[in-house]
Amino acid sequence: MDFETFFRRAMGKDADPSFAPFNYQQRLAEEPWHELLDVPTGMGKTAAVTLAWLWKRGWHAGLHRGEVDDDTPRRLIWCLPMRVLVEQTEDTIRELLSNLGILKESGGEGGVSVHVLMGGATDLRSWAEFPEDDMIVIGTQDMLLSRALMRGYGMSRFQWPIHFALLHNDCHWVFDEIQLMGAGLTTSTQLEAFRRNFPLGKASRSLWISATLNREWLNSVDFSSHLAASAKLTISDDDRKQAIERLDSVKHLEAAKLRLEKRHNTKAGISEYIDELSKTILSLHDGHSQTLVIVNRVERAQKLFRKIRESRPTSDDLLIHSRFRAKERREQSKRLRAEDNKDRVIIATQAIEAGVDISSKTLITEVAPWASLVQRFGRCNRYGEHNDEGASIYWIDIEDDADLLPYAIEDILAAREKLKPLETASPQSLPATDELRPVTATLRRKDLLDLFNTDPDLSGFDVDVGDYIRDSGSPGIEVFWRDFTDNPNEPKAQSRPDREELCPASLTQAKELLGRQDVTAWYWDSLDRRWTKWDRSRSPRPGMTLLLPSKVSAYDPAVGLDPTLKTPAVPLEATPPIQLEDDLGGDWRSLNQMKAVLLADHLGNVASQADRLCRALGESHREVIVRAGRWHDLGKLHEVFQTTMKNCELAPNGILAKSPCNGRHDRKFFRHELASMLAWLAQHDEEPDANLIAYLILAHHGKVRLSLRAMPGEEAPPEVTRFARGVWEGDTLNALEFDGEHSGEVQLCLSLMELGYGDQGASWTERAITLLNEYGPFQLAWLETLVRLADWRASALEQEDDNR
Repeated sequence: MDFETFFRRAMGKDADPSFAPFNYQQRLAEEPWHELLDVPTGMGKTAAVTLAWLWKRGWHAGLHRGEVDDDTPRRLIWCLPMRVLVEQTEDTIRELLSNLGILKESGGEGGVSVHVLMGGATDLRSWAEFPEDDMIVIGTQDMLLSRALMRGYGMSRFQWPIHFALLHNDCHWVFDEIQLMGAGLTTSTQLEAFRRNFPLGKASRSLWISATLNREWLNSVDFSSHLAASAKLTISDDDRKQAIERLDSVKHLEAAKLRLEKRHNTKAGISEYIDELSKTILSLHDGHSQTLVIVNRVERAQKLFRKIRESRPTSDDLLIHSRFRAKERREQSKRLRAEDNKDRVIIATQAIEAGVDISSKTLITEVAPWASLVQRFGRCNRYGEHNDEGASIYWIDIEDDADLLPYAIEDILAAREKLKPLETASPQSLPATDELRPVTATLRRKDLLDLFNTDPDLSGFDVDVGDYIRDSGSPGIEVFWRDFTDNPNEPKAQSRPDREELCPASLTQAKELLGRQDVTAWYWDSLDRRWTKWDRSRSPRPGMTLLLPSKVSAYDPAVGLDPTLKTPAVPLEATPPIQLEDDLGGDWRSLNQMKAVLLADHLGNVASQADRLCRALGESHREVIVRAGRWHDLGKLHEVFQTTMKNCELAPNGILAKSPCNGRHDRKFFRHELASMLAWLAQHDEEPDANLIAYLILAHHGKVRLSLRAMPGEEAPPEVTRFARGVWEGDTLNALEFDGEHSGEVQLCLSLMELGYGDQGASWTERAITLLNEYGPFQLAWLETLVRLADWRASALEQEDDNR
């Protein structure tokens, strides 16, 4: 079909031959990819980019697929600055795919799958299992950029390299509403520059989108040399004619009679401000239409909503901000879109200023940076539906000494100067965005290479990447509630939180909540493998997840998270089943399996899966990956591992890779992959790709990668000269025949863990750094990931029911 027919079908307009895409939407699909997209609000940017990607990936021919554009990667990554945008974008994209008949549901065959990364354990692994499939991944910049920096928030550190690899190879990044990204925008351009300079497993690209796009915002230190050649697409004269009603929509603009002043910074002062603002809202509200009020702080929005609700207790008024659980956000989204034009007051923060497809007759907003104000103005008379009677916008000034957070005074001053002479906010009448690129922390090449090492430092801490992700306040945390009143001093075994349970909190809110004497919180300790009580003397870290008892409220489904709220108890969601938690010494993928699997069989199965995966991807390093897969688990020959495999009566005879038994190794922190790597090098160190294969073997669980060292608290007998990760100098692996190869009896030597040149030649640290320099972080992580995925697939197939 032609693009117009394809577009009409995707939008559910098959029966309307007059419905047609904008000219820019068609150009985006049919021309080579642009890097910049500058389009006014309300003109279908989400549909434009998604359908252009689908068109270029060949999905215009349905499930049979057409010709695929070589410059269009398999994964479309929507990176959004706020959670509320993620859920709306997901709904829009799912609808487009459903209308085209190509939405791939969980477990289905063919089509395009949709995955959300927004905190919690939901979908953290499933999207990463199939790199050969076309898929759309939608997430917040916190979740996506932290993974792109090898420090993924809310996930196991051992999975960081996989997500890092799959977000830098074969990906088309889309950064939407970039005026809201802060430090994340600079990081996005730096990462794109690094992808153009380092080797890649598969080519990737980026697209930056905004209705207030300023090219200079992308002028970061390493991307500056690419900026001039970055193509920009904007609307044409034909588009302007087609959208004349919305581009020339009537929006009377004037300053409100009240303003936020320094005297309002106190508790009593803010109550006075809320009272004045509430009266203003009620006096301006038209009972036959919708009024939207946007304030800059969640706390003000909550207080204002409560005040409005006191005056209108039976109304359908609504509060929108980012501190709600998924269930409440979905309900809000449905209510927002259910009726646009009725007697309703919506109180919101900047969470509503971008991407949310609503319109109001009256808009009242606190002053904000100009780019944000333009977005907010786009939520008034959005489609020109009030052009006959007119629509109005009232802006509330903020005194220089008042509460300006989360914005800088320079941005407020600049916006105020633009507002003063304006009497209309019609899109065609607004001045351009000319703010300078914000000064933020800048990720440099050395920083990226340092982050490739996933080991915590000797004090047990990781590099905090928060400054590279957000600068308007630190990235927050997430909390969830469970009922464990039967044991209030320590929660029993708890499953990981589901996406439905999680509620985001700013660090300020978290500190206030944790400072309450009636609040006790717990966090997951991966070393001790248990929920550990939070120490009040510590400060919460960005990206962490805290467990709270349900009796500790601090949450109202209509108001969201509020640390001052003490009643009622939080309504609970259904608790997901308990999942096994990974740790440094655990081997739960090998234990407690339905079927025992012989080691020789498993090695052959992984090599076979590696071969199939590489052929599907057209991977040029196929032979190296297959060989690494074939040798990856040879260390399971170790006596420590086999003893654990056979510590129950259900274990069969033979050398096992998988066992129905359960338990812990009798050597703390034992890692079989280290023994595998040492055995490989002992027999193949002179081969051309020996070090690369050794790295892929060592890294296949993400627990040992660039460095070899003993863990804190790890011990060995006095006669053992070297030890690391439960492997001792002089340990022996017996001979094994497997998948056409032979490993002889090997005595393990750990001189590789020492710096310099030793009995085994260069140290492991030197070899790993050489590999990182040769292959670069993106390609090396990509190869590492392919071996790990082959292992996952082989393990899953081995446990399938033979009778299915």
